[in-house]
Amino acid sequence: MGQVIDLGDFGDGFRRDPHPVYARLRERGPVHRVRLPAPDQYHETWLIVGYEEARAALADPRLSKDGSRIGVTFLDEELIGKYLLVADPPQHTRLRGLITRAFTMRRVEELRPRIQEITDRLLDEMLPHGRADLVDALAYPLPITVICELLGVPEMDRTQFRKLSTEVVAPTSAQSEYDAFVRLAEYLTELIDDKRCAGPSGDLLGDLIRTTAEDGDRLSPRELRGMAFVLLIAGHETTVNLIANTVLALLEHPGQLAALRADMTLLDGAIEETLRYEGPVENATYRFAAEPLEIAGTPIAHGDTVLIGLSAADRDPARCPDPDRFDIRRDNRGHLAFGHGIHYCLGAPLARLEARTAVRSLLDRAPALTLDGPPGDWLPGMLMRGVRSLPVRW
Repeated sequence: MGQVIDLGDFGDGFRRDPHPVYARLRERGPVHRVRLPAPDQYHETWLIVGYEEARAALADPRLSKDGSRIGVTFLDEELIGKYLLVADPPQHTRLRGLITRAFTMRRVEELRPRIQEITDRLLDEMLPHGRADLVDALAYPLPITVICELLGVPEMDRTQFRKLSTEVVAPTSAQSEYDAFVRLAEYLTELIDDKRCAGPSGDLLGDLIRTTAEDGDRLSPRELRGMAFVLLIAGHETTVNLIANTVLALLEHPGQLAALRADMTLLDGAIEETLRYEGPVENATYRFAAEPLEIAGTPIAHGDTVLIGLSAADRDPARCPDPDRFDIRRDNRGHLAFGHGIHYCLGAPLARLEARTAVRSLLDRAPALTLDGPPGDWLPGMLMRGVRSLPVRW
């Protein structure tokens, strides 16, 4: 099997900035056997760091998202239920087909005025103070409000939901992660039961409860809970980081910020470059070798776990020249920040819309925006890539 690289040996610097480590690994090859840092410090997996290999792996049906194909079940599936990120075709095809009946591009586009309204209100509250933590003041409340309104989650539940959600995607310990999953499962069960009893509500979760395919197929209660879970978690956690990472990258690169202020038609390029340069998801969720295979000449045994490095792949110099340079004019078509293949992020259009709205409005209304000290800690673990706080002033 060769050398196992212990990522924990790189210390806390790996969490703050993993890109130099990924660059060193890429120089040695596109696929490595690694031991993950705490709290998963004893878990060994294959890590893909090359772009072409990562793109191919994301679409390789031999790499399953369904752990039951190799005889394992994970905490989220046990407590929450089956959902898109832990399903393979034909089950994945069925689940995605049912949700796309309710979560359409038209529905996303209809949210545009409401997203602007929420953004304006948050900035109205933030700007008179002269300084703020941008995560708490804008990057978090915008997407959580949007996804909760879209799904029909009561406003009074959102503060508690934030704590549980953050613990699920960036756990501080195994016990706290387990407790968060238990409480989320209980909450979502109650929410779905309440909506089922209340009748048509007009929100997405209510529509999912009543969505029926041509053959009469519907989501089961556990599938509904799993769908609500993935929409709520993925529907805001990635966007929080996308907004904050975009603003941080621009403030750390004043030349790029000046170019954007001078020409706001570069905004889409700024969002896409952030997705490539410091995307909100560092690594895709686990895949499992449903059969023996080779990736770039490296044999992967049946049952092995595989992590596909989205951040690592998007800084592969073989794909992207001078990859550590932040350049909002770069052609970023084909980046992997939202994945690739059948598991491409369902919420990508909504995340882009929210990020564009938030960044444009912030820059328009805070022309003197600057950092007000160093950013907070980067999130633990190897799933999400974002800071806990971003102090700014204007």
